[in-house]
Amino acid sequence: MGVKTQADVIVVGAGPGGSAVAYYLAREGFDVIALEKSRFPREKVCGDGLTPRAVRELQLLDLPTPREEGWIPNWGLRMIGGGHRLEFPWHEQESFPNYGLSLTRANFDHRLAEHARSAGADIREGWHVTGSVRDDLTGRVTGVTAKATDEKGRKVGDEVTYSAPVVIAADGVSARIALGLGMERMENRPMGVAVRTYFETPRHDEEWMEGHLTIWDGEPGKSNLLPGYGWIFPLGDGTANIGLGTLSPNGAPSGLDHRALFDGWIKNSLGDWGIDPEAPVSKVQGAAIPMAFNRQPHYVPGLMLVGDSGGMVSPFNGEGIAYAMHSARRACESLVAWREASTDGAREAALEGYARQMKDDLGGYYSLGRVFAELIAHPAVMKVCTKYGLPRPLIMQFTHKLLADVYEPRGGDWADRLMSTLTKVAPAA
Repeated sequence: MGVKTQADVIVVGAGPGGSAVAYYLAREGFDVIALEKSRFPREKVCGDGLTPRAVRELQLLDLPTPREEGWIPNWGLRMIGGGHRLEFPWHEQESFPNYGLSLTRANFDHRLAEHARSAGADIREGWHVTGSVRDDLTGRVTGVTAKATDEKGRKVGDEVTYSAPVVIAADGVSARIALGLGMERMENRPMGVAVRTYFETPRHDEEWMEGHLTIWDGEPGKSNLLPGYGWIFPLGDGTANIGLGTLSPNGAPSGLDHRALFDGWIKNSLGDWGIDPEAPVSKVQGAAIPMAFNRQPHYVPGLMLVGDSGGMVSPFNGEGIAYAMHSARRACESLVAWREASTDGAREAALEGYARQMKDDLGGYYSLGRVFAELIAHPAVMKVCTKYGLPRPLIMQFTHKLLADVYEPRGGDWADRLMSTLTKVAPAA
């Protein structure tokens, strides 16, 4: 029997965005095929830490997160910088839970893909999508071409065409489908670079995220301060995910040697974690982080961009998983409206509504993030902010909500109301 190649929706990629949208669509009764070039479990460069915003998305997906299966809770964010060390707990809110989670990205993606399968989604591993298929007359995307891969990732066999009325590109930072259609990233948007690995540490079972707001290229206070931040996410298995990210406000290459920067930061700044800087338990890996809607539009006829393919990463904290799942949810809502529409015009309007909804949801917040990226590109600004801002509770109450994007959109305290106002008045570019 030949492989099935037609569906209601084809999803390219089965990371958090792709698996989430496949789950939502399958639950709504869509026939959905998701094509993932790798095989699970597989590595991805990520911090492995989930804020309450991401946990809320997991709850909406009905994905169980029991501790006995490796989901480690965290109860707040510890910020270190400017000679200060302060802890900010996640507060109980109507819109978000009061805890975050940590799980290795390899396990996270695998479980989300299996969750989508349990809902009836056809998740196909080992399929490398080679391009999109377009209608010769209208230019509308009508499918993709793909080749199967062997266990070593080598393409094998003949190219196969998968067809569907709608294709969802959830193919990550590479954005191969969008690029193949001439959709280049916007060069006035921030781009991050992250490097990370895992280290054994006696503090592996701490239930706090830790963020370092000042990154030095040598001994702290006696070397150059760089635009970026570091993180430590304990995983409860004897190890912690440790990494750092740097930020370019306009996406231009920084010219930094990130591996050397990472090695120096580990040796000079993390002595209290009891790690051996010379003995990571896995290879140090790096990746680009596309931010602030740096690829648009998020919908062209027949194609939706979800997650990293559409630059849906926060410039404030490098968070991408929550927004990938968020965009998956919105994409499904638009597809349900598309299915229920009675005319061609109404159906297309329903799909176009996805891009508008994403701008309504996140455009203002990301615009604020672009201003933040411009500011911290100047190390002197970050030095002053951490030295004089961290000790002030009112300033940090607001900053905590700003960086984590965990605020009550309606009501709440003064910081919630200020955040809500700022995201509404900021232009959603």
